[in-house]
Formats: sequence, structure tokens, C-alpha cells
Amino acid sequence: MILFLAARPVTPPPVRPTPPRRRRGRRAPTRPGSRTPTRPGRPAPTQPSPGSPYTRLFAVPGTRAFTAAGLLARLPMGMLGVSAVLMIAGSRGSYALAGAVAATGLAATALAGPWTARLIDRHGQSRIAVPATALAALGSLALLLCVHYDAPAWTLFVSYAATATTPNTGGMARARWAHLLRDDPAARHTANSFEQAADELCFMLGPVLATLLCTALFPEAGTAVAAALLLDGVLLFTAQRRTEPPVAPRDTASRSPLRLPGLPPLLLTFLATGAIFGSLEVVTIAYADHHGARSVAGGILALQAAGSCAAGLVHGLIRPAGTLAGRFRGRVAAMAALMPLPLLAATTDSLVVLAAALLLAGLATAPTMITGMGLVQSRTPPGQLNEGMTLAVTALLSGIAAGSATGGWAVDHLPAATAYAIPATAAALALLITLLTTHHHRAHPAP
Repeated sequence: MILFLAARPVTPPPVRPTPPRRRRGRRAPTRPGSRTPTRPGRPAPTQPSPGSPYTRLFAVPGTRAFTAAGLLARLPMGMLGVSAVLMIAGSRGSYALAGAVAATGLAATALAGPWTARLIDRHGQSRIAVPATALAALGSLALLLCVHYDAPAWTLFVSYAATATTPNTGGMARARWAHLLRDDPAARHTANSFEQAADELCFMLGPVLATLLCTALFPEAGTAVAAALLLDGVLLFTAQRRTEPPVAPRDTASRSPLRLPGLPPLLLTFLATGAIFGSLEVVTIAYADHHGARSVAGGILALQAAGSCAAGLVHGLIRPAGTLAGRFRGRVAAMAALMPLPLLAATTDSLVVLAAALLLAGLATAPTMITGMGLVQSRTPPGQLNEGMTLAVTALLSGIAAGSATGGWAVDHLPAATAYAIPATAAALALLITLLTTHHHRAHPAP
């Protein structure tokens, strides 16, 4: 600047204008495509590097608090099923009974879940989720007492069915992200990837913790701790009121999302995908028990969730390309290709080989669920977002229930290794459904 001024003519210049300065009460000029500047008197936010989308995600105020509480509330989701199977099979000596009870509870949740979600959309998360969770915790306590005092078998089904009012904490968290990031599709993609990775993390740590509690302490310990964590987590989650999405008007939530074009076929794929998870859990527990290693069953299951969690986090760093429907077909195809690996590994009678196969098979799980949830959000009106995502989870839980029952029957009537054909078949069925039903549909505006 000094050299430039020295080269100018010596003629008296006009009055030198002052450097452009941001005046109080006026916005500074911005370049096209740049972020809107902050209000006067507040420091400009630090711009994170383009390679750190997760840093940018949690820079939004309030997101860290509801995310931490949501993780605590979701951890029991990975504990309850394993705890119930270990508790019932250990006391009654039947994996078929344990799988049937778990299937009944999940089927009841599949029926009650959409109604709970609709009430949450209409009346708010904090008003509905807390009493619904309290009822579910009482159901878990009733199951524990029935098992402990050797009550008739039918009481186990009734007690576990009472947990059906458990709210979908993952869906409520995704609804908060969708509300906070409604103007940033790229950030919503990262948020959905993180939420799926969080689900996988809970299903990775949950079985390990449940197995440890049920084997190291007493059979009912896993169910008792899971119920306590669920209630405390939901209380902390709903206490974060500033990130809670607004209540949907009643006129926009009068019709079920099941009537929306494109959503029912997608739910069929979630149903088959759930069958993979349900059968894989029961079959793996029984396989480890058959080899005298029941205590490591939770750790083996955790490896499958670990692979899925890692794949989900990496998926959030990759910018999506192509259509959602096309990406979903590719993800389901990858899942169907990897799921026969546990069947092949089980024939080796090596738990180490099986654990490695489950780790590899899990790599396609989270990307499939992330893309599928993105399709659900694109095909659901904003006022019914929580209900639409709960329907997806309902289909998933229904599949898990069917897979648990089928897997329980398989391990009682088939060789332990052969039972792994159940999740492999379910994965092939999910691919077939996707190829036959997934088409382009008009997307709804982002919530």
C-alpha cells in the first residue's frame, strides 16, 4: 500500500475516504454464497474447516446436551433384548421361549410405537415421552419379577409386551436435527450418519454390558439396569427444551404416513432388515453358548455393531452422489453380499473367525439404515416426521421380532452353524424387495 501511494501524482487528491468500516446497526457486505453475518455486538463464529463436518454439526447450540442424553436413553435398546434372552433362557432352559418372549415385546412395540409417535408430534416430546417411558420401565420390572419368582410362562409375554410404550429416542433426536438444520441438507446428511452411528454404538456397548451384568452379577441385573438407564436418559433428554421441535398442527397430522406413496414399500425393506438383526442376535448367543462361551456372546455381537458404527461415521464424511433411491439399492445390495459371511465362518467352529465375519458383515448395515432413513424423511411431510421415522423403526422392530422367533426356533431344531442361514436369507429378501419396489417418488420439502 505504501508503494502504491508513493507512485501517485503529487497533485492534491480529493479528500481520502476512510476505510470501509462496519457501522453499528448495519450489516457488512457479504460475498455471494457466504454465510449471513452475525448480529452487531456479537463475535463472528469460528468457521470450521471443510473437512470437519462433525465439528460444524456440534457447533449448533444445545446439540451436545440432547445428544449426550439421547445416547444414555438409547443404550438400553441394545441391552433389553440380550438381557431378556439371557435371563429367560438361563432360568427356563429354552431359547425358543426366550426368543418368543422377545418377539412378543417387539411386536407390541411395533403396534404401539406409531401411536406414541403421533402423540409426540401433536403434543410435544417432553409431554408424552416421560409418561410413556415410565410405563415401559414398569413393564421391564414386571418381567424381572415374573422370571425371578418363577411365574407361569404366559406372564412373561404379558410383562414384556407392557414395554411397548418405549418412545423412539433415536427418532426424536433425528427430528431435532431436522428442525435445527432445516436449511442445510449437507449438515442433515452428517447428522443422520451420526445418529445411525450412535444407534450402532449403543447396540455395540449394550450387549456387552448386558452380558456382563447377567453373567457376573445375577440373571436379572441386565434388565434392572437397562430400565433405570432408559428412564433417566429420557428424563434428561426431554429436559433439553430449547432444541425440541415445535408441535405439529393437528390438520397436518390427521392422516397416517402409511397412505403416502413410496413409504409402504420402503417399510417392507426395513422389515426384512430387522429380521437380519433379530435372528443374528439370538443365533450368535446360542452359537457361543454351544461352544461353552456364553460370556463372550455380547462381545462377539459388539463387533458387528462396531463395524457398522465405523462405517456410519465414515459415511457421514462423504458427500452423497446420485439419487437417494439409487444409493439405497446399492447399500442393500452390499448388505446382502456381506451377510453370508457369518454362515461361512460358523462352519469353521472358530469364535475368532466368526467375530471377524460379523465385523465385516456390519460394514454395510449403517450406510443402509442411513440412506433408508433419508428416504423416509424425504417422503414424509414435516409435520409427521417423528411418526414417519417411528413407522420405519416399527417395521424394523417387527422384523427383529420375526427374526428373533425364527432364530430361536432354528437354534433349537438345527445345527448351530446352520442357523446362520436365517440372517443371510433375510438379507437376500431385503435386496429382492428393494429391487422390486424402490422407485422415484416426489419428495416433500425439508422440515
